[in-house]
This record gives sequence, C-alpha cells and structure tokens, in this order.
Amino acid sequence: MDDLLLSKIRLGVIAELLASESVSFSELQRATQTTNGNLGAHLAKLVEGGYVAEEKTFVNRRPQTRYSLTETGRTAFKRHLREMQALLEG
Repeated sequence: MDDLLLSKIRLGVIAELLASESVSFSELQRATQTTNGNLGAHLAKLVEGGYVAEEKTFVNRRPQTRYSLTETGRTAFKRHLREMQALLEG
C-alpha cells in the first residue's frame, strides 16, 4: 500500500485532481471539507512526494495556488487501486 494515499484527505485530493487539469486551493478545500492548515499539510506531503504539482500565481493582485496531478501521482494512484482490488479479491 502507498502510505501517501492511505489518508482520506490526500485520497480525496487525488480524486479531485484526476477529473481536472488543475484545481485551486479553495476548490480543494471545499471538496475535502477540511481546514486551510490541514489541507495545506496534506498537499505539502503530496507535493513533496512528487504526486502533485503546485503553481503559485496572482489573479487580480491576489495570490492563488493551483494544483495538478503529476504522472507520478497518476501512476501511484492506479497502483494503489490495483492493490486495493487485490485485497478485495484475495
């Protein structure tokens, strides 16, 4: 099992990113229903693990951070799903 994907919040982030090219921090916060600090900590782990890419920009002079799933993250998620499926079948 992939330790980074055993967290409900991190798995929720990956699920949101699978469906979009990129997602803002506030969109991920709404989707995962967690606090700024908690989500930030989980995102930091995913970024550090290479599963998620982070892009910081300014929109109307306000900072905005967007996240996208990397190929490493997509591959890890698929592997995690296969391992979960094997557990169910085994």
